Amino acid sequence: MGQPVAALIRPITLALWGAVLVLSTLSGRLDLLLRGVFHPLVGLCGFALLALAIQQLLRPGQALESPKTNQAWIFSSAMAIAVLIAPPNPSFSDLAANRSEALASPAELEFVLPPSQRTLTDWVRLLRSQPDPQLYVGDPVNISGFVYEPTRGMPQLGRLTVRCCLADATPIGIPIRWPETYRPKRDEWLLIRGQMGMEFTSNGSSQSVVIPEQIRSIPRPEQPLEP
Repeated sequence: MGQPVAALIRPITLALWGAVLVLSTLSGRLDLLLRGVFHPLVGLCGFALLALAIQQLLRPGQALESPKTNQAWIFSSAMAIAVLIAPPNPSFSDLAANRSEALASPAELEFVLPPSQRTLTDWVRLLRSQPDPQLYVGDPVNISGFVYEPTRGMPQLGRLTVRCCLADATPIGIPIRWPETYRPKRDEWLLIRGQMGMEFTSNGSSQSVVIPEQIRSIPRPEQPLEP
């Protein structure tokens, strides 16, 4: 590999990864991977990499890398190009099925919101802190989420809650009394309107369950992760 070309490998790689971070921030790709509060930081890091790439292109007398180091930079460039060409499309259902459901301590918001304004996350936190199903029978429900299958039981409507990104995502779900003729599809996003009911599990205990009155397929929301 000629010296002029070899000297370009590092700045080109830095520029490609800078472009990945900037374009991911501007295009909304990060909404699938990271909480919105961290998006500006990612964008700033992208601009910093682009500035560093320009600085290295303009710096005279740059030392050449070893052949093995150049191979590593080339591999990193190929990965950056692949990320630019193929946007992330994670399967929330697969991720939820392989994560613990140890939800963080409940917030106070659930207790002041009217039932019809509670999100799926609000309902789950409320049911875990006040699990008596009789408290909620007949309450209106208006929730959205993706279909996933927990380790035990029927498919549920779920969400992923994150503190930072998908790496620390925690799945939460709420039981649905699916109509006999309805077959929920994994990873499908649904809007469900109905009311809260109560049913008995196989071990004789009672639990809250959503009784749907309307089930509608919806596109995946722009910001599918919840804090």
